[in-house]
Amino acid sequence: MDTKILQVSLGDRSYDIHIGTDLLDQAGALCRRALPRAGRVAVVTDSNVGPLYGTRVLESLTAAGFTPGLITVPAGESSKCLARLGELYDAFTNMGLTRTDAVVALGGGVVGDLSGFAAATILRGVDFIQIPTTLLAQVDSSVGGKVAIDLPAGKNLAGAFWQPRLVVMDPACLNTLTDDTFADGMAEVIKYGCIFDRDFLSRLAAAPSRAGVMGQIQSVLYTCCDLKRKVVEQDERDTGARMLLNFGHTLGHAYERAGHYETWTHGQAVAAGMCLAAGLGQRLGVTPAGTEKKLRALVTAFGLPAEISCSMPDYAAAIGLDKKGVGGDISLILLAGPGCAVIHPMKKSELLSLLEARI
Repeated sequence: MDTKILQVSLGDRSYDIHIGTDLLDQAGALCRRALPRAGRVAVVTDSNVGPLYGTRVLESLTAAGFTPGLITVPAGESSKCLARLGELYDAFTNMGLTRTDAVVALGGGVVGDLSGFAAATILRGVDFIQIPTTLLAQVDSSVGGKVAIDLPAGKNLAGAFWQPRLVVMDPACLNTLTDDTFADGMAEVIKYGCIFDRDFLSRLAAAPSRAGVMGQIQSVLYTCCDLKRKVVEQDERDTGARMLLNFGHTLGHAYERAGHYETWTHGQAVAAGMCLAAGLGQRLGVTPAGTEKKLRALVTAFGLPAEISCSMPDYAAAIGLDKKGVGGDISLILLAGPGCAVIHPMKKSELLSLLEARI
């Protein structure tokens, strides 16, 4: 499988995304090209990914002339917290990390978000490289520069925009994912088809299985990353078109909160959030009739929930903390049709009334 390369063009913050099998073994050489001055590299991973790929990446970095150190955090959303952030700061300083050195995230979205925020803030910012190993991280969270940790009040409430210097994706890493973790990433894959690419959405519907996606995985990864690249280049700071990427997320965050960030994964919550958003869009006259039914069938085919129970207090809390909200207003992302999303401004109170009518 040939390597495909995309460039995210952001002036002096531009970087390449490399997509290809066995790229883990080339990670050191690719990092050296992106970081010609770096000596020490802090590789942050988690307790699931480290045993699988940590040694390969460390050996590759060493061969490229880096002095790498591996830092492992417990797997799971709970690691995106202030305590783990503080532990990373301590580990970085104990390694002797300087401003010409770098942090490498080896893992899924939690590792990327946590280590990226640590990189953005240690020493007022050091270079950062993403080596995503889950489908969700490869198609979404590793690209675009959003890094964050969770606070007790909600998800991703402390964060920064900190673009990586390089993203290295090896589709072979996906072979070690459980079916549930693979399905988790499919929520974001489906999202891209819903909001930007009707033909891509049709391709997914024509082969609604893990095997069907893996049979075209490089094309799937490239399509999702290319769609996100275009939006990030247009709206890096998430004040306009980039908000479309949050389709399903406003409601999805309510489900994650309701489950105390343990019951429902991000992908499961987003899948149910997209289905509900399609239904709300139909009720508002924005989304064509039948859209919700088709979307529910697609997410279900990939092993994702089409709906999740949620109380009004949890909906209200999530909507109140939504970063797309301003005062009493919120921008809900709705579908004007397959492959076409729109930003729909409305009162938070109106959205809550619609949700209450659905319960």
